[in-house]
Amino acid sequence: MSPDDDSYIAPEQKARQRIDSMLDAAGWVVQDYKDVNLYAGTGVAVRELVTTAGPADYVLFVNRQAIGVIEAKKKGTTLSGVEWQTVKYQDNVPDELPAYLLNGRLPYGYESTGDETWFTCRMDPEPTARRVFWFHRPDTLEWQIEDQINHGGGTIRARIPDMPDLDEDPGRLRQAQFEAITNLERSLKDNRSRALIQMATGSGKTFAAANICERLIRHAQAKRILFLVDRGNLGKQTLKEFQGFEVPGSGRKFTELYNVQHLTHNQVDPVASVCIGTIQRVYSMLRGEADLPEDLDEESAYELSPDRPVEVDYQSALPIEMFDVIIVDECHRSIYGVWRQVLEYFDAFLIGLTATPGKQTFGFFNKNLVMEYGFPQAVADGVNVDFDVFRLSTAISEGGSTIEAGYWTTFRDRETRDERLEQVDEDLTYDEKALDKKVVAKDQIRTVVRALRDNMPVMFPDREVDEYGRLRHIPKTLIFAKDDSHAEDIVRIAREELGKGNDVIAKITYKSSDGAKPEQLLQDFRTGYYPRIAVTVDMIATGTDVKPIEIVVFMRMVRSRNFFEQMKGRGVRTIPDTDLQVVTPDASHKDRFVLVDAVGVTETKLIETTPLERKRGVSLDKLLHQVALGQVSEDLVSTLASRLARIDSRIAPADREKVEAVAGQSLKSIEHGLIEAIDPDRQLAAAQIVSGSSEPGESELAKAKVTMLDQAVQPIAANPDLREQLVNVQRSFDQVIDEISIDQITRAEFAVDARARAAETIKSFRAYLDEHKDEITALQVLYSRPFAKRLTYRDVKELAEAIGRPPHRWTPEHLWEAYETLDASKVRGSAGTVLTNIVSLVRFTLGEDDELAPYPEQVSERFDVWLVQRENAGRSFNDEQLEWLRLIRDHLAASLSIEPLELLDPPFSQRGGLGRARELFGQDLDDLLTELTEAVAA
Repeated sequence: MSPDDDSYIAPEQKARQRIDSMLDAAGWVVQDYKDVNLYAGTGVAVRELVTTAGPADYVLFVNRQAIGVIEAKKKGTTLSGVEWQTVKYQDNVPDELPAYLLNGRLPYGYESTGDETWFTCRMDPEPTARRVFWFHRPDTLEWQIEDQINHGGGTIRARIPDMPDLDEDPGRLRQAQFEAITNLERSLKDNRSRALIQMATGSGKTFAAANICERLIRHAQAKRILFLVDRGNLGKQTLKEFQGFEVPGSGRKFTELYNVQHLTHNQVDPVASVCIGTIQRVYSMLRGEADLPEDLDEESAYELSPDRPVEVDYQSALPIEMFDVIIVDECHRSIYGVWRQVLEYFDAFLIGLTATPGKQTFGFFNKNLVMEYGFPQAVADGVNVDFDVFRLSTAISEGGSTIEAGYWTTFRDRETRDERLEQVDEDLTYDEKALDKKVVAKDQIRTVVRALRDNMPVMFPDREVDEYGRLRHIPKTLIFAKDDSHAEDIVRIAREELGKGNDVIAKITYKSSDGAKPEQLLQDFRTGYYPRIAVTVDMIATGTDVKPIEIVVFMRMVRSRNFFEQMKGRGVRTIPDTDLQVVTPDASHKDRFVLVDAVGVTETKLIETTPLERKRGVSLDKLLHQVALGQVSEDLVSTLASRLARIDSRIAPADREKVEAVAGQSLKSIEHGLIEAIDPDRQLAAAQIVSGSSEPGESELAKAKVTMLDQAVQPIAANPDLREQLVNVQRSFDQVIDEISIDQITRAEFAVDARARAAETIKSFRAYLDEHKDEITALQVLYSRPFAKRLTYRDVKELAEAIGRPPHRWTPEHLWEAYETLDASKVRGSAGTVLTNIVSLVRFTLGEDDELAPYPEQVSERFDVWLVQRENAGRSFNDEQLEWLRLIRDHLAASLSIEPLELLDPPFSQRGGLGRARELFGQDLDDLLTELTEAVAA
């Protein structure tokens, strides 16, 4: 299409069409300059209005006053480069035009391509462009202007800097909570749009968040705050926290002063100051759905995580300015990938709360960690209790087993739990990874439960025992199962082995049995005598507060360190003695809990559908291997067609998509090819064509048949990735019920002495460093004296990833704690989450440093020495220069190096960026950066 065609639309015109529709959706009346009618609505957007600097793309009017400008550009334009054009029109409003001006300029400026929009508000104390999903509604800007006129605020960003400092009150706030709130407010005053608070499980994150909400509403007039929880039942728990929160100095509860809405339906209460809900419900609201099914609201966003990132469009009932602040509780969950656009839809401050942030979480919050309060500190403060590890292992759980050929064995559908008996034609060997997924070894579950029962008196020797030598009152016990089916098996077997009824042992999942609602079961587990044992999968894994838990049992492996810490965290909460004795009468005090590891998690650094079947007893894996080797026969092709048909009838949509993407065609197409290849009529027709005879001979028929069979299996034989996918999908369907193998305990003891374990860890780490010193760049640098080159952040990241791989799976935190266990006098601080602390670990291990201290602290100490040396040399710095130097110091502590261009990014950009730095330090800036790097980042 050429520009001369009538149908051609110039890129900038396309952008304007898109902007027109966006403005219309946001409630603006869009008009041409020649047809202007400022009475057409509260907000009017006038195209090509002539200013003293020329025609502006759009001038925004509210109540017939000009208040802002939109600069439209074609898709792909880098919008920061055209901000000056927006300002030009904001500054050049004709004198005769009614306008609301701040310091001679229209307060609102947008730059937009229709696909990307940036917004600057001149009411903000430090007007800074920020990306917005859409345009604001005119009534929002109207309210801001009225507030600016009447109160001098206008926007929440303008009001936050005037918030009074939080009073330190140890009787109401723990020190960690006080620091978290204070540090967050400092970050907000610095106009940091995202902030992350890391606090140990049970340390009062929600209470701190309630304080944050109350202060933002009272002092910064936040009109509405969204509090996102991981699942619906946590929303109820959060609502209770707000209902019980007494507002300082008022003598009244939060909910008596402010409206708090738990989003149990898809409509925001217009008078709500705080809305509590799940991200999947907010997504449902953005999609314009009437409501969200209750069962979906009760599942974790992590469990509901779509295969690909969700996309959202503008929803006028939920505009981008609906919330001033969004607090994301349990933000370690993986919502920052697939659910990210839901969060970024709103023009709001984003605050994350978690006990266990991962790399993706840090990245999403721009590495702005305003509070770090870990488990060791929480134990020291009496906020958490410590724990012991009790290791249970069995022969089957460590090595699997074999069901010998000839035994009649139960096969069960994972979803429906329908069972059928089938004789095993060949030995069925499985390893420990197949347990409770592909194979259910009932005696393995029974053996673990029996060992747990018999060892409870060892774990709690001060408790009462019955005539059988077992605990009279089973401590509140939480068992983590692999899935709902596994949980069901554990419950049934545990009731048998403990001789207890339904009220004592309950499954608390979203498919809870016995007709009870999961929420009621959870409440009973939390506050009642029954149940004593709860079996769950994920429902109680995060956030849920069950303080009386004294035993946490892992009967499932966990591959995520973050998730393991959350699950472990269910046992760390403290509880008053009287409350504990209500649910466990013979318990005197909770000063620890026991983590029972039945899977080795603590030792890781974390039927027939068609008669085509002709080869019964031959596994699909073996069939596919024979095809790949060219061992093709009619029976094999027929059987393969049967197996694919069974897969096709049961495959999940997500698995189908993967398989067909690898195959390059549908399963149906492959099946049809196989079926056609064994069709005698088609074989005859093929032979007739090749031979040119209506009655081909035997050899010609045989040749045609072989050709057809080879062509039919070619899509599989020539595609090893497809073969692997097919085997994986087929294995996901069935569980083998192993009722033959007899299991036995191979280990039942408290974990090895911590000092011995720590010594072994350090010994292995030093050996690893020596072994890989010539392979890993960071080690090459750190072993060389003097340094052959400077370390980079990429080098350190490579080292972190290397030591984090199996079999060691070391983390800086783990290594740091090992050194602290061996000799706390030589260890200062903790590893935290600063990646550069690996440098301190390696230097200490190699004997380069006498003390293990956090790298940022070492950098800070070297910086102080450098300043003194500069002053002695006659070079002093003013206050603003010192502030910049400290920012550079902090950057070096986190990144090891700094380049001038990095001064264009936050936090430097908020203080004038590279331009201001050159004004302060002149031509010496580049040399100063190099000198400072060499002096402090050694």
